[in-house]
Amino acid sequence: MRKRHMLRLGAVLVSAAAVLFASGAPVAAKKARAVFRETAHDFGKVKQGEVLVHEFVFKNEGDEPLVVERVETTCGCTAALLSEQKIEPGKEGRVKATFDTRGYSGRMTRYVILVSNDAEKKRRELALTVDIQVPPSAKIDLDVYNIELGLSLEGESPSVKIKVKSVGERELQVDMSHEEIRFFAGGKPLSFPLRIPAGDSREVELRFTPQTRTGSLRDYVLIKSNDPVRSTWSVYISRYVVTRKELKDLFERYGSVLGDRK
Repeated sequence: MRKRHMLRLGAVLVSAAAVLFASGAPVAAKKARAVFRETAHDFGKVKQGEVLVHEFVFKNEGDEPLVVERVETTCGCTAALLSEQKIEPGKEGRVKATFDTRGYSGRMTRYVILVSNDAEKKRRELALTVDIQVPPSAKIDLDVYNIELGLSLEGESPSVKIKVKSVGERELQVDMSHEEIRFFAGGKPLSFPLRIPAGDSREVELRFTPQTRTGSLRDYVLIKSNDPVRSTWSVYISRYVVTRKELKDLFERYGSVLGDRK
């Protein structure tokens, strides 16, 4: 009797299992999973100007294809190249990262970001760290970068003075250019390059040629130097040039106001 009962119970369990299997019982969802050998790399100390390259290697340890949507960088000094967009399960992919140290100094970290269909981490940050060594060099500084000259009269030659400072360890060499500006130092025409010893400064006068354009004007003077970190600067100069008739009209309109203030 007991044996017959056990046989009936076994038959019921087998039938139940068959029903569950036939009805499509839930099974584990397939997922992609990117596993990196490393997510950070330190280049250590390097000389400024070097272009550094490192490859981040990863493997798809999931059971469906890993699809990379995009690769982002957090700085213009960093670029990244993906080996392939779609990585099959069990296969490896690579992110080739390039770090251009030109124009940078000191210890810094920049990031490459991999965006994919990884089920656990859609955005993966890959860090690049470097300590950029800068040898003794020239360094430029200016006392002003934006100049407002106010009102100027047509035909006049407005001018302004700026101070150029040599704040590095070596002699600073400077060149300035603008089609409508002449450059003077101590009242004499200036020849370039202007050489300024380390720790010293020079005052440069910028004189516009007679103004022929009128209205609101904005120009910039291009300044180049042997500063390895930032070799090019721009000084912006704004002014409003009026004709003699416009100036006369202004005095006629506001002369009484100016007289009241005396």
